[in-house]
Amino acid sequence: MTATAGTTPTTPAPDAVLSASTPGANKVGASTVDPADVARFSAIAAEWWDPTGKFRPLHRLNPLRLTYIRDAVCQRLGRDPLAPSPLNGLRVVDIGCGGGLLSEPFARMGASVVGVDASDKNIKTAATHAAESGATVDYRATTAESLAASGERFDVVLAMEVIEHVADVNLFVKSCADLLAPGGVLFLATLNRTPKSFAMAIVGAEYVLRWLPRGTHNWRQFLRPSELTAAVRAHGLDMRHLTGVTYNPLTDEFKLNARDLGVNYMGWAERV
Repeated sequence: MTATAGTTPTTPAPDAVLSASTPGANKVGASTVDPADVARFSAIAAEWWDPTGKFRPLHRLNPLRLTYIRDAVCQRLGRDPLAPSPLNGLRVVDIGCGGGLLSEPFARMGASVVGVDASDKNIKTAATHAAESGATVDYRATTAESLAASGERFDVVLAMEVIEHVADVNLFVKSCADLLAPGGVLFLATLNRTPKSFAMAIVGAEYVLRWLPRGTHNWRQFLRPSELTAAVRAHGLDMRHLTGVTYNPLTDEFKLNARDLGVNYMGWAERV
């Protein structure tokens, strides 16, 4: 069900969201790609780097995401997050990279970055912007499962604001886990499936404020923290940290709030 204004959200059973939530449940030829979602984002690919356009919320959120990820990686590795190149020598893959809002900054932090997206138009936008800005990013129009099958491994796997758009959550998480090098860390960000998220992320963001095109999100595809934690655990990972992300309309700022995971939240996991 795609949520619309005036619709009362109902709580689906867990198996309605994690339809393939058990290890080994994926069928041969399964894919994480939702063609409708790919088409939706491809249609607005040219707007990725417009801070006042349809991706304005991500531009406002981006500094918080970057700092959270950088600081967590540096803390684990004993590095100075304020050093000129704090991620020097690390391989990072940005799954669902879009126009490269995360990929480019991490490349500038010294990481060797691969940006992956199922939309060829997104990849072309990202590559064009990187060339213009002087950032070095290896952009590829492919999927997480295809990249994992190729045998590539990364120190940091980013899956930020993408899992709620995939067609097969189990396969997506498995692919992300398979992409981790020994000692690697997986970062995830998504939306909680609550009445509050329906009101704010669907009705508010898409219908009232019109931050996003209508239909950008499907409330039934949002994941509760318990579901996300179970999904990573099924593939040998442990969720080490979760925090909520809240928005203040008066200051137009996003902030971390560990006590409020009711709408947006993010965290990181590593192999047990």
